[in-house]
Amino acid sequence: MANEKKVYTGTGRRKTSVARVTLTPGKGKVTVNGQDVHEYLPYEVLVMDLMQPLEATNTKELFDVDAKVTGGGFSGQTGAIRLGITRALLEYDSTTPADSENSYRKILKKAGFITRDSRKKERKKPGLKKARRAPQFSKR
Repeated sequence: MANEKKVYTGTGRRKTSVARVTLTPGKGKVTVNGQDVHEYLPYEVLVMDLMQPLEATNTKELFDVDAKVTGGGFSGQTGAIRLGITRALLEYDSTTPADSENSYRKILKKAGFITRDSRKKERKKPGLKKARRAPQFSKR
Protein backbone atom coordinates (compact mmCIF):
# COMPACT_ATOMS: atom_id res chain seq x y z
CA MET A 1 0.00 0.00 0.00
CA ALA A 2 2.96 2.32 0.54
CA ASN A 3 3.73 2.61 -3.19
CA GLU A 4 0.04 3.00 -4.14
CA LYS A 5 -0.89 6.55 -5.18
CA LYS A 6 -4.02 8.10 -3.70
CA VAL A 7 -6.67 9.11 -6.22
CA TYR A 8 -9.26 11.82 -5.57
CA THR A 9 -12.46 11.95 -7.62
CA GLY A 10 -15.17 14.52 -8.23
CA THR A 11 -18.24 14.75 -10.44
CA GLY A 12 -19.22 18.06 -11.96
CA ARG A 13 -22.29 19.07 -13.95
CA ARG A 14 -23.17 22.20 -15.94
CA LYS A 15 -26.04 22.67 -18.43
CA THR A 16 -26.14 19.24 -20.12
CA SER A 17 -22.48 18.33 -19.51
CA VAL A 18 -21.26 15.76 -16.99
CA ALA A 19 -17.58 15.47 -16.04
CA ARG A 20 -15.87 12.72 -14.04
CA VAL A 21 -12.58 14.15 -12.74
CA THR A 22 -9.71 12.28 -11.08
CA LEU A 23 -6.81 14.00 -9.35
CA THR A 24 -3.62 11.99 -8.92
CA PRO A 25 -0.40 13.28 -7.38
CA GLY A 26 1.81 14.47 -10.23
CA LYS A 27 3.35 17.40 -12.09
CA GLY A 28 0.26 19.34 -13.19
CA LYS A 29 -0.64 17.63 -16.47
CA VAL A 30 -4.29 18.16 -17.50
CA THR A 31 -6.01 15.78 -19.91
CA VAL A 32 -9.63 15.90 -21.09
CA ASN A 33 -11.06 12.79 -22.78
CA GLY A 34 -7.53 11.48 -23.38
CA GLN A 35 -6.27 14.68 -25.07
CA ASP A 36 -4.19 17.53 -23.71
CA VAL A 37 -6.45 20.32 -22.43
CA HIS A 38 -5.00 22.84 -24.92
CA GLU A 39 -5.81 20.50 -27.83
CA TYR A 40 -9.33 19.68 -26.61
CA LEU A 41 -10.58 23.18 -25.73
CA PRO A 42 -10.50 25.72 -28.59
CA TYR A 43 -10.06 28.89 -26.46
CA GLU A 44 -7.39 29.76 -23.92
CA VAL A 45 -10.04 31.54 -21.80
CA LEU A 46 -11.79 28.19 -21.23
CA VAL A 47 -8.52 26.60 -20.12
CA MET A 48 -7.94 29.46 -17.67
CA ASP A 49 -11.51 29.05 -16.36
CA LEU A 50 -10.98 25.32 -15.88
CA MET A 51 -7.75 25.86 -13.89
CA GLN A 52 -9.18 28.43 -11.42
CA PRO A 53 -9.76 26.03 -8.47
CA LEU A 54 -6.18 24.72 -8.73
CA GLU A 55 -4.77 28.26 -8.88
CA ALA A 56 -6.89 29.45 -5.94
CA THR A 57 -5.56 26.63 -3.73
CA ASN A 58 -1.98 26.73 -5.13
CA THR A 59 -2.13 23.05 -6.18
CA LYS A 60 -1.49 23.51 -9.90
CA GLU A 61 1.82 21.59 -9.85
CA LEU A 62 0.69 19.09 -7.18
CA PHE A 63 -1.86 17.07 -9.18
CA ASP A 64 -2.39 15.55 -12.60
CA VAL A 65 -5.99 16.10 -13.70
CA ASP A 66 -7.78 13.54 -15.87
CA ALA A 67 -11.33 14.43 -16.91
CA LYS A 68 -13.87 12.36 -18.81
CA VAL A 69 -16.64 14.67 -20.01
CA THR A 70 -19.79 14.06 -22.06
CA GLY A 71 -22.64 16.19 -23.38
CA GLY A 72 -23.02 19.88 -24.06
CA GLY A 73 -20.60 22.30 -25.67
CA PHE A 74 -17.18 23.57 -24.69
CA SER A 75 -18.43 26.17 -22.21
CA GLY A 76 -20.67 23.74 -20.35
CA GLN A 77 -17.97 21.09 -20.34
CA THR A 78 -15.45 23.57 -18.92
CA GLY A 79 -17.84 24.48 -16.11
CA ALA A 80 -18.50 20.81 -15.36
CA ILE A 81 -14.77 20.00 -15.21
CA ARG A 82 -14.17 23.02 -12.93
CA LEU A 83 -16.82 21.80 -10.48
CA GLY A 84 -15.38 18.27 -10.65
CA ILE A 85 -11.89 19.57 -9.85
CA THR A 86 -13.32 21.57 -6.94
CA ARG A 87 -15.08 18.54 -5.48
CA ALA A 88 -11.94 16.39 -5.87
CA LEU A 89 -9.89 19.07 -4.07
CA LEU A 90 -12.44 19.08 -1.23
CA GLU A 91 -12.05 15.29 -0.96
CA TYR A 92 -8.25 15.72 -0.81
CA ASP A 93 -8.56 18.37 1.93
CA SER A 94 -11.28 16.58 3.90
CA THR A 95 -9.05 16.16 6.98
CA THR A 96 -8.59 19.92 7.47
CA PRO A 97 -11.33 21.49 9.63
CA ALA A 98 -13.72 23.56 7.46
CA ASP A 99 -13.57 26.57 9.82
CA SER A 100 -9.76 26.87 9.69
CA GLU A 101 -8.40 29.87 7.77
CA ASN A 102 -6.43 27.91 5.15
CA SER A 103 -8.97 25.15 4.42
CA TYR A 104 -9.70 24.59 0.74
CA ARG A 105 -13.43 24.74 1.46
CA LYS A 106 -13.17 28.32 2.75
CA ILE A 107 -10.99 29.43 -0.18
CA LEU A 108 -13.15 27.75 -2.86
CA LYS A 109 -16.45 28.87 -1.29
CA LYS A 110 -15.29 32.49 -1.22
CA ALA A 111 -14.31 32.26 -4.91
CA GLY A 112 -17.75 30.75 -5.71
CA PHE A 113 -16.51 27.42 -7.13
CA ILE A 114 -18.45 25.06 -4.84
CA THR A 115 -21.91 26.18 -5.97
CA ARG A 116 -23.30 24.29 -8.97
CA ASP A 117 -24.50 26.64 -11.72
CA SER A 118 -28.09 25.39 -12.14
CA ARG A 119 -28.95 27.44 -15.24
CA LYS A 120 -30.25 25.26 -18.06
CA LYS A 121 -31.94 25.96 -21.37
CA GLU A 122 -35.63 26.70 -20.85
CA ARG A 123 -38.05 24.45 -22.70
CA LYS A 124 -39.91 25.65 -25.79
CA LYS A 125 -43.56 26.57 -25.17
CA PRO A 126 -46.41 25.81 -27.59
CA GLY A 127 -47.40 28.73 -29.83
CA LEU A 128 -43.98 30.38 -29.42
CA LYS A 129 -40.89 30.24 -31.63
CA LYS A 130 -38.51 29.61 -28.71
CA ALA A 131 -38.96 29.48 -24.93
CA ARG A 132 -40.20 33.08 -24.75
CA ARG A 133 -39.90 34.44 -28.28
CA ALA A 134 -43.39 35.07 -29.66
CA PRO A 135 -44.18 35.25 -33.39
CA GLN A 136 -44.00 38.77 -34.81
CA PHE A 137 -47.23 40.72 -34.23
CA SER A 138 -49.05 41.91 -37.34
CA LYS A 139 -51.84 44.44 -36.98
CA ARG A 140 -53.20 43.72 -40.50
